[in-house]
Amino acid sequence: MKGKQRLLSRREFVASAATAAIAGPLILSGAAQAATGNRKLNHACIGVGGMGFHDLHQFKNHPNVQIVALCDVDANNLKKAAELIPGARIYSDWRELFKNERKNIDSVNVTVPDHNHFAIAMEALRHGKHVYCQKPMCHDVAEVRMLTQAAVRAGVVTQLGTQIASGKGDRTAVRWIKEGIIGKIKHAYLCSNRPGAIDTYRLVGPRPAQGQEAPASLNWDLWIGTAPMRPYSPEIYHPVKWRAWQDFGTGWSGDIGCHIFDAVWKGLGLKPPVSVVAEVQQSWKDSPERRADTWPQGDHITWMFPGNNYTEKEILPLEWFDGAFYPPQEIRSLYTGEEYPAESAMLIGTEGALLIPHGGMPVLLPEDKFKAHAIPELEERNHYHHFVDACLGETKTESHFAQTGPMTEAILLGTVAIRVPGQLLEWDTVNMKFSNYPGAEKYLRRQYRKGWEVKRR
Repeated sequence: MKGKQRLLSRREFVASAATAAIAGPLILSGAAQAATGNRKLNHACIGVGGMGFHDLHQFKNHPNVQIVALCDVDANNLKKAAELIPGARIYSDWRELFKNERKNIDSVNVTVPDHNHFAIAMEALRHGKHVYCQKPMCHDVAEVRMLTQAAVRAGVVTQLGTQIASGKGDRTAVRWIKEGIIGKIKHAYLCSNRPGAIDTYRLVGPRPAQGQEAPASLNWDLWIGTAPMRPYSPEIYHPVKWRAWQDFGTGWSGDIGCHIFDAVWKGLGLKPPVSVVAEVQQSWKDSPERRADTWPQGDHITWMFPGNNYTEKEILPLEWFDGAFYPPQEIRSLYTGEEYPAESAMLIGTEGALLIPHGGMPVLLPEDKFKAHAIPELEERNHYHHFVDACLGETKTESHFAQTGPMTEAILLGTVAIRVPGQLLEWDTVNMKFSNYPGAEKYLRRQYRKGWEVKRR
């Protein structure tokens, strides 16, 4: 961190991102040790509207957290948050926050649209701050690789915002997978068919050729951040629809995939996939305009992962379904409840099956066969508070970047496959390229808007 800061060139970015992902435990930094001494964590919330307001409440409710700074590009969001945290210093520009508060804060949470995750989280790491970042970790595969490595080098506490990962349900599922209760895993089926999801990604109209002036409360330039400048238009991007646009979001699989993957990834100890291919909504596939700008309303992604001691064979097929794409009926019919969980993972093993509903307790199938199997006694955990406790030196986080980074990479490889539908992509993770189809590599990383290049640590 000493010495003159340099802007990270595209060439340096690619070279750095090409290194294999680092895995292993995180080490508590000096900042964490200092926080342990006074038993208070001085925290800054970056992004306090929508999900950010929820995150703000969670950190506020920890008895050993002092929220000292708030940041949001929307003055209305800031006003509401400041009323909840009187006395906190407020900022519209996160760069100014780090400039002025770097000696006053121990940690930050990053709860902003996906396209700005990397720049903000990397700046926090540059200053040795602990980072809680909402999912997905970053917008692009290359960003995830670099942020993962930077977090491990920094030795700070990190946590991905996969809140359910700390719950009893996901942790029970991880334990059961590792115990081999359903035998060796043959196939995995993950889905997110949440009612209303298709409407979230419904085509919101063509990108406006000319927009209008943003409301006085919104700093549109700061909201755009690293992305290409686009004209403001009400209800097209801010505050919610940004997820449907490739410039800003990562599609439904990128947005929700980290939640559904988490227990499966950890339970099976998965490594980077060897290939990925996607099937997409036909009307989106047939529209050059939509394919250039938005994400489809439904997709079906298939990864092939290297097998291990938990799998039946040397390759494990894992499939993702969202929108109008559903897991096969024969898989859904294994569950005899009223309705197959709209967001869930189903693992098929040699001795049975395991259904992991998002936010619920896992179910061993067939239920009659496993009805005598005891559910482990696990304490309740708050994902946010677990992060705080780790920053204070009391525990380790459930979803630190060294673990969730490679998982997020795999998920975002699925978003690359969406953009070249039907094309099997063979993944070379060490060299970070597609060995059989280099044309897709342009989707691994973005060119940042001039003036928003990311600084090297």
